[in-house]
Formats: sequence, structure tokens, C-alpha cells
Amino acid sequence: MKPWILSENNYAYIKRQQYEVAVLPLGATEPHNLHLPYGTDVFEGSIVGDRICEAAHNAGAKVILLPTIPFGTETNLREFPLAINLNPSTLNRVIMDIVESLLGDGIKKIVLLNSHGGNGFKPLLREMSGKTDAHLFLCNWYEAIADVYFEIFEKKEDHAGEMETSFGLAFFPDLVARQEDGTLLADDGATRQTKLEAINRSWVSITRPWHLLTKNSGAADPHAASAEKGEKMMDVLVERLGKFLVELSNEKITDQFPY
Repeated sequence: MKPWILSENNYAYIKRQQYEVAVLPLGATEPHNLHLPYGTDVFEGSIVGDRICEAAHNAGAKVILLPTIPFGTETNLREFPLAINLNPSTLNRVIMDIVESLLGDGIKKIVLLNSHGGNGFKPLLREMSGKTDAHLFLCNWYEAIADVYFEIFEKKEDHAGEMETSFGLAFFPDLVARQEDGTLLADDGATRQTKLEAINRSWVSITRPWHLLTKNSGAADPHAASAEKGEKMMDVLVERLGKFLVELSNEKITDQFPY
């Protein structure tokens, strides 16, 4: 039993606790090139959540990790089989209901630990601001390593590339598919450009149709991945986000919070 993981604990234990922070991982069910499992984003959210909550708990934080939401917004991967979609409005409603439940238990500090780039929660935070007693914190965990990314990895990540594959090799290696020669069962993650320069140069954005953008849903080259890189990334995440959870747990809510 890990005392920071809600799903592993029983009522006899939980009813004696008083939590300051709830961490809600948010994933997705979708293809990740040919080699990574459909549950990659779910596993990432659960594992990152476990590691950072463990570090925070061991440092005295009153933190609880909720079960990972396994479905996200997949409207741009709709042409791939079993990419299970929740529209943004539906997903937002689910989160709002969870927040209401947590408030009923006296938990007002809630961290949305997001693992899926297709989930855009900033508008939800804006909509809920001032309408609830809860304080929501959005953490796209992959952005927490942005300043040291190229100290760990060689190639830019978009989807199912070096970073996500390294994560898989480090933490769920049995689910990373390989060919008979031991190399990854994956294409090179090449993507297509549109016919419109403004989109290609990021002056204008669209919701990218993944079946036109990619060969097999991968949008970054995974072949330089290694378990060692995944471990190095996790060390950074635990140090940075574990510390954040401790600070958040210890901070009192006032009319100036979090300033």
C-alpha cells in the first residue's frame, strides 16, 4: 500500500487523514506510432503522479493521488481506430464534478496533472476562477523539463518520439514493441506540411488532422530513445514537481493566496 495513492487505500486509513492537495492525472487512449501502447498517456500520468506524490509525502506533504482519467480529447485522431474521444466540454464537466466532490471533503488545492497535448485546460481554469472555492493548478508535466530538455534528449518531441519512448523504455519496457533485431517497431515519425505557409510557419494554427499529418500517428523520431534518458527526465520531474507539491501543501489559503 502506498499511502499517497487513493485507489490503494481503504476507508479505515482514509478517514483518519486530512489532505491539503489532490493530484488528478489526466491521460488519453490513443495510438503512439507503431511501438508504444494506447495507454501511454495514462501510464505517464499515473507514474509521474506516483513519483512526485511519493516524494512530497515523504517530505511531509498532505497529498493524495487520484485515479488517472484514461480518456482525453481525440478529435484530431478520430480516423485512427479506438482513439477514444471526450469532447472538451465533456471532459471539463467531468473535472468540475470531481472538483465539487473534493471540495465536499475540504480539499481546496487541486493539481491537474496533464499527460496529453490534446487536452487544453487553460480555458477551464479561467471559467472556474472566481466561481469556486477550489484553487486549480494546471501542470502539463512535459513542460516542466523544457529548459533542460536538450540536456537529456537529442530530438524535439511532438508525439511518440524520443522523450515518450524513453519514458516507456524506463517505466513500462515490456509494452514497447520491438522488431526481431531488437530495434523499435516504429517509423521515423516524419510529418507532412500543409500547402499554407502561414500554418507551416506557425503564424496560424489549426487542429491538425493526425491521419494526414503522420504515417502511423507518430509525429517525432523515437529512435534515439533510451531507458537512461527516461530515468534522467523523471529525476528532474520529481525534484521540481515534488517540491511544488510540498510548498503547495504547506501554504495557507488566504485572500492573497498564492501570492
